Amino acid sequence: MSPETNQLKFHTPCDIISFEELIEEIYSYIKADTARSYSVMIGSDSRASTESEIVTAVAIWKVGNGGRYFWTKSGTEKYPTMRDRIYKEAMKSITLAQEVKSALRDRLGEEFFWENKITVHIDVGENGPTKEFKESVLGIARGFGFEAVIKPEAVAAFVIADKHT
Repeated sequence: MSPETNQLKFHTPCDIISFEELIEEIYSYIKADTARSYSVMIGSDSRASTESEIVTAVAIWKVGNGGRYFWTKSGTEKYPTMRDRIYKEAMKSITLAQEVKSALRDRLGEEFFWENKITVHIDVGENGPTKEFKESVLGIARGFGFEAVIKPEAVAAFVIADKHT
């Protein structure tokens, strides 16, 4: 685990937890009902501004039966262009997805990840001002080995993370 990830604090509806506690929460949620299928979704969002905090959400979805989510905020950073902000959001999601995957692999085993159980949700779409970044940020996520989704399927980014920006 990177030193940066080790310093992250994740919010829940009732508490603030560490990265290790986040992994334990996800692991416990999956182990409570192993007959079900799960998906871990990680996405980031920020306010459209030259200076903003990025919120990154981690959601665990019990397919067909709800789920839980956690979120963390970066410090305020400057983004001279929309492109800079979108790329930074994507990289925050990808970096955290790598850390979560590594930590969960140690607990759940490699077989859990055979069907793209961790997806990166990127706050770009087919329309609007972010459409010109779609192919490049999807390519970056795929280059890191993750399935990536965009709006309207990217709920971890444009619904959950957006809720806390």
